Amino acid sequence: MPRTVAVRPDLGRLSSEVPGVVLGGAAALLAVAGAAMFAAARPVLGEDALFLVVDAAVALVYGLTSALVLSRRRHVVGYLLGLAALGGGVAAAAGGWRVLATARGLDPEPFASAVSWAWVPGTLSLFLVVPWLVRERPADAPWWGPGIGAVIAVGTTVLSVSLLVTAFYASLGAAVVWGLVTAAAVELRRRRGPASDAVGLGWLALGTLVLAVSFVPLLLPLGRVPMWVTPALHLASQALFPAAVLTVVLRQRLWGIELAVSRTVLAGALTVGLSATYLVASVLLSGVVPGEGWAQTLAAAAVVVAVQPSRLWLEPRVHRLVYGAAGDPSRVAARMGGELGRADDRLLDSLVDSVRTALRLESVAARGADGTVLATAGTATAEPTGLPLVAAGGPVGTLLVTARPGEVLDVRTRRALDELSAVVAAGLLLRRTADELARTRERLTRARLQERQVIRRELHDGLGPSLAGLRLGLSGVANLVEADPGAARGMLAALQEELDRRVEDVRVVARTLLPPVLEELGLEPALRELVTRHAESGFAVRLDADVPGALPAPVAAAAYGIAAEAVLNAARHSGAAGCDVVVRVDGQGLQVVCRDDGAGRGPGVPAGVGTQAMRERAEELGGSLRIAGPPGGGTVVEALLPLAPALEESR
Repeated sequence: MPRTVAVRPDLGRLSSEVPGVVLGGAAALLAVAGAAMFAAARPVLGEDALFLVVDAAVALVYGLTSALVLSRRRHVVGYLLGLAALGGGVAAAAGGWRVLATARGLDPEPFASAVSWAWVPGTLSLFLVVPWLVRERPADAPWWGPGIGAVIAVGTTVLSVSLLVTAFYASLGAAVVWGLVTAAAVELRRRRGPASDAVGLGWLALGTLVLAVSFVPLLLPLGRVPMWVTPALHLASQALFPAAVLTVVLRQRLWGIELAVSRTVLAGALTVGLSATYLVASVLLSGVVPGEGWAQTLAAAAVVVAVQPSRLWLEPRVHRLVYGAAGDPSRVAARMGGELGRADDRLLDSLVDSVRTALRLESVAARGADGTVLATAGTATAEPTGLPLVAAGGPVGTLLVTARPGEVLDVRTRRALDELSAVVAAGLLLRRTADELARTRERLTRARLQERQVIRRELHDGLGPSLAGLRLGLSGVANLVEADPGAARGMLAALQEELDRRVEDVRVVARTLLPPVLEELGLEPALRELVTRHAESGFAVRLDADVPGALPAPVAAAAYGIAAEAVLNAARHSGAAGCDVVVRVDGQGLQVVCRDDGAGRGPGVPAGVGTQAMRERAEELGGSLRIAGPPGGGTVVEALLPLAPALEESR
């Protein structure tokens, strides 16, 4: 019966959504207000317009990014992004008000002065502090990295408010240097860190580098670099930086906005790259190609030619940034497939850990068909989702996965799991096959040892004492040859009969192991020869055999070995005059039954070497052996050997 669960608001999540909505909404309102005031002034477009566009873009882009992060995770980076967005919004509103107040003849101060310092703390924090903290656990970041960045950002803000121009530019230079160090540190973390932490860090390092370099034109003498370069680089960084922050902090769980983020990043990166191509080509060709306008024409042609190759190069990288391994599971499957050749005890652990790392899951476990968990990576804190593992045309186990707390298994991750589960299933089948091979090898070793024990028992307990007796008899004959020749001849005749019996015992042991007639003519003739041999010794074996002629060799050998050992035990230990042996095909198996009416086994008597050998022969083919004592007395040995697996292996 389904259980009803009361649904209540998640107050913890609501409390984390409020700051993001407030910061992002306030930044957006300020940016829109600044743009509206600027448009109302109808000024001549120039550098002020470019910087206002940058401030408004910072407010809108980072406000939205902050809201997305804080609505899904209580991460310090979300608050820093909100600070940057709010600073950009204040700067945009102050810039718009200054232009409007100047156009209307109003006093723009004191609010207009915020345009020169409101953006400083948040924008500098973007590339001095945020990259150090963009990780799943911000507390794991080295304290000195974000600490130095925060000191530089705060110091630069104070100097900008104090209007200490020289000290401000010196502090801004320190910010550029530390920004380059921060970008290098992020790239180093991408190269040396675990694969699960490397996703998106390359784009983050590039965005940090572009943001740091964007302030270099402000440090150079006027006229060396056009002023539009700084806002252009700021806008270029916004095509890379926010997406990298989102994918790393939110662990590539973007809850339905993946397509928008992917296309936005691709379009932004293409725009930046093609614009840079146009500018570089124009500068280089202007000094080489004569004639006015030809350099720009050729540069435009170069951009047109570069569009498709650039898109083909960028698209898979952007796709990997946004979707991670879930967007391209074939790469992960290829890497996991290379591990199958290892086939050691750690293979399955390595495969499930690769799935967990690539898809950024909380836990992954592989469970065998018998319900035993064979490998696990991570610790599950919720009820796992099971995916069937199928290999060799049948189920081999189940893959158990759990998403990280607060996340769900989206459609793309499930699709990736469906593809990767085939590799895990192959590994599980390989592990099972290796285990079965090890068990078979162990059974064969034990069977060989037991057969040697049988031979040793026959030699030590039967043939050895007999030969010792023959030796004593021959010594007695030697003593009587001269004194009583007649008695010596009688002893020689008795010794000859004893020697004939021992020779026959050796033949019985050899035929019990594997008689030549079994290999040459098959199971039924070998059983009839067994009946004849025991009849010569006075033990009657009544055979009822109906077996196919093309019986697989392993089944025939096991059936003969079980029948021969059961008859030998009956002849030696039952006290009966004979036994009944029935060998026939029963359904999909070969049934071997040996029944006698002797004394039977006493209670508590342990199984001997022969009984264990019969059981091993049956079980190594996947069959079974049963030994029982019927109410009327005697012993029944019944073995069932499967035919289908053996027939398939014999093909």
